[in-house]
Amino acid sequence: MTLGEARQLARSLFLQTLPSLRVGPRVREAMRLAGEVVEIRGEVFPIPRARPIRVVSVGKAAIEMADAAAQQLAGPPPEGNHPGTVAKAGSGPQAGAPFRGIVVAPGEPTSRRPEYEYFRGGHPYPDDGSWRAAEAVVQFLRGCTRDDLVLFLISGGGSALLDKPLHSSVSLDDLRRFHEVLVTSGAAIEEINALRKHLSAVKGGRLAEQAAPATQVTLYVSDVPEGLPSAVASGPTMPDETTVADCIRIITRYALLEKLHGPVRSLLESGAIAETPKPDDPCFARSRYHCLLSNADAVAALEQAARSNGLRANCETGCDGWEFRRAADHLLGKLEKLRREHPGRPAALVSGGELGCPVTGDGPSVGIGGRNQAFALYCATRIEGKPVVVLSGGTDGIDGNSPAAGALADGSTAGRAAALRLKAEDFLRRSDSYHFFEKLGDTIQTGPTGTNVRDLRLLLAYA
Repeated sequence: MTLGEARQLARSLFLQTLPSLRVGPRVREAMRLAGEVVEIRGEVFPIPRARPIRVVSVGKAAIEMADAAAQQLAGPPPEGNHPGTVAKAGSGPQAGAPFRGIVVAPGEPTSRRPEYEYFRGGHPYPDDGSWRAAEAVVQFLRGCTRDDLVLFLISGGGSALLDKPLHSSVSLDDLRRFHEVLVTSGAAIEEINALRKHLSAVKGGRLAEQAAPATQVTLYVSDVPEGLPSAVASGPTMPDETTVADCIRIITRYALLEKLHGPVRSLLESGAIAETPKPDDPCFARSRYHCLLSNADAVAALEQAARSNGLRANCETGCDGWEFRRAADHLLGKLEKLRREHPGRPAALVSGGELGCPVTGDGPSVGIGGRNQAFALYCATRIEGKPVVVLSGGTDGIDGNSPAAGALADGSTAGRAAALRLKAEDFLRRSDSYHFFEKLGDTIQTGPTGTNVRDLRLLLAYA
């Protein structure tokens, strides 16, 4: 296998894995209408007679999840409903269970169902759309009774797309700065979301409080470590296992107070933070939760694709959450061991999850990039001259504040960069990995994929 063939294979394996991670089919498999009931993952829920089923869909996959749920509840949208238009309620025959809902996503739908109200929220930081969406959802859930059924469709990105402070003293600018400090702190996602939950009016189970005592079913796509479902979108419908004491420890560990100001800092300093609802809270008594898709599915799909293309492929997910340099050294060592154990045959190491990558540089010196491109850039400095290709990409098609999903590096990357007088260390120091790979033509561009099950990394030894 030549270098060119190995590079092409790495790109192809990543790109062909993404379609298998579409969430629409998972929603359709999970639920169906059966006469006077809705079956969801084998459990039967009577269709409310007094009011429509309430649907709240939030996250990067919100539009696709909401459309799939609508197809199962009432069939496809009426004919003639073109992109950018709103169909009129009652404009066509409607079968199945009546429903209405709110959809909060980072973009606009190509077509709109009359049953849904659509909001475009901010990402990676909340904006006015995020705030208005949160107010609308809270209002939408008011007045629920035991006879109501609420279907929550939750996916990654919801922490920014839907948010409103619990404390009225916190402004939108304060909220945005708070999110920005957290995202760039180097803290793990579960730590970031513990803080988000405690300052939000809609996270950490507080939407479940609003919907109680209705029957609540949450279908979710996980973009967090396995076993931490309440961290998805900061767990708006789930019991919160984190506490105010945890928040104080996180703030201290990452020295966050000095980076904050105004009401948010005052709240954190004073400890005047309300505790989130816990597992024994009555608001969760009639709640059900089902994970439709996670990073484990993505890793398994990429591993299978690698093996189907003749590679000796192993998985290594033990470095989830590590600092990106440490993870790179670990994975490259694993790849070398795999190569030695199977000489003469191309070998691949598949890894998933997210890595720590604090933003460095100050003010205008901070560049564009994310953890995937930083990982690939550091790897480029370690594999110079070696028959190795490294690809790292986000399954959502976005890496940090860049327009790329990730990047590809190989044994020639450092040499090609030197010919253009590009120093990897300088770009790493400025958190500007995107511009490094852009100049080499080695970014991975997919555009938003409509889903998010964390990152995928593929390390390929081809000789």
